[in-house]
Amino acid sequence: MREYTKFYIDGQWVQPAGAKVLDVINPANEEVCGHISMGTAADVDTAVMAARKAFESYSQTSVADRVDLLERIIVEYQKRYGDMADAITEEMGAPASLAQRAQAAMGVAHLQTAAEILKNFKFAEDRGTTRLVKEPIGVCGLITPWNWPVNQIACKVAPALAVGCTMVLKPSEVAPFSAYIWTEILHAAGVPAGVFNLINGDGPTVGAALSSHPEVDMMSFTGSTRAGIEVAKNAAPTVKRVAQELGGKSPNIILDDADFKSAITGGVRAVMNNSGQSCNAPTRMLVPGKRMDEVIQIARAAAESTTVGDPKGNAQMGPVVSEVQFNKIQGLIQKGIDEGATLVSGGVGRPEGLDKGYFVKPTVFANVTNDMTIAKEEIFGPVVSIIGYTTVDEAVKVGNDTEYGLAAYVSGTDMAGIRDVASKLRAGQVNINNAGPDLMAPFGGYKMSGNGREWGDYGFHDFLETKAVIGFSPAKAAE
Repeated sequence: MREYTKFYIDGQWVQPAGAKVLDVINPANEEVCGHISMGTAADVDTAVMAARKAFESYSQTSVADRVDLLERIIVEYQKRYGDMADAITEEMGAPASLAQRAQAAMGVAHLQTAAEILKNFKFAEDRGTTRLVKEPIGVCGLITPWNWPVNQIACKVAPALAVGCTMVLKPSEVAPFSAYIWTEILHAAGVPAGVFNLINGDGPTVGAALSSHPEVDMMSFTGSTRAGIEVAKNAAPTVKRVAQELGGKSPNIILDDADFKSAITGGVRAVMNNSGQSCNAPTRMLVPGKRMDEVIQIARAAAESTTVGDPKGNAQMGPVVSEVQFNKIQGLIQKGIDEGATLVSGGVGRPEGLDKGYFVKPTVFANVTNDMTIAKEEIFGPVVSIIGYTTVDEAVKVGNDTEYGLAAYVSGTDMAGIRDVASKLRAGQVNINNAGPDLMAPFGGYKMSGNGREWGDYGFHDFLETKAVIGFSPAKAAE
């Protein structure tokens, strides 16, 4: 049983202002596995003021000092790598193999990337007689989700530390354990008091207080579009910067010349990965309508070969994170059936042999039309919707026919054709032929998928202000 009832403020573990405690549920067995305290506006104020005080000195540290700090954090992270992976499996149900090779791995990867970028990052440049300077924006409020918990913490905290910001983190109250281990890592690495602060709580209380606080200069939020809108509304009266990475309903266009077995199998497995709980999952598969029967056979085989079970064992897919998510996904699967989509595999209820835990059947629908609920709403579960198209132009049009624009996918063999399709897709990231992740590629979305970019050097910019010092270099007299 994990007891994480203190907050980390100004370099030490402190008692919260309030007394409310929340049970943390293990989604694999529905049992209480720990407790956290729920913060209040008073806790937010204490943490923000600690960050404000620390900003005076930390913002003036040298690049060399901050590189050294990041490298110390990396060393401490490696010591706790196994602990981090175990916590993620327990708190949100990621299979142990996924937690080890991807979930926990992304945390240290973002730290390493930030350290390398910082060594050569240009914080100043001269244009004629004017010097343009990039300076840390100030105190940052960070709100992170439960689906890739340490990945989202790291891709905010690492660049914020790198450029000289101070911060207050509110992780998801649904999956909070990894954030505590992260905080213990930073403390062991010697992050100066007040530079990083951790408080728990829910969105309407702690999230709103953080977003609206006049001493917070910038909010970085990852989560649902609905919650992101609330963060922006709360931030508006103080005119602070708001960076958002929100929902997605990503199209996966399989061109007629693609290797169908590889592309369709890969597309289905990409959705089942992390139990479908990835904002950039390729949940709308667009295929040539004339080949729908062939697609169905391949997709069915891919879904039915996906093993579901105890995330501490060898299963490829664990549970979804909570009862709330489970019920939402079940309702949307039923909606797909009711609206006339062809159920290829899966369906409502738990997989056979699993009578406890928030396990969802790997589900595939075919003959979906883009006006169906399952094609429009972000399900955030292991559900693929296959849509037929007649022409490539139609596929692009349908692919773009969504309020989201986080990611898109294209598979084929004619690179000229693939690149043409990629150029027409309105998404922040387009993946070609199931390419692996690129830590230097900016991550973020168009439309209601958010604004701003994370990862790599682009991840530094939201945490920086630009100052123009005019007349910095006096003009040389003409010879």
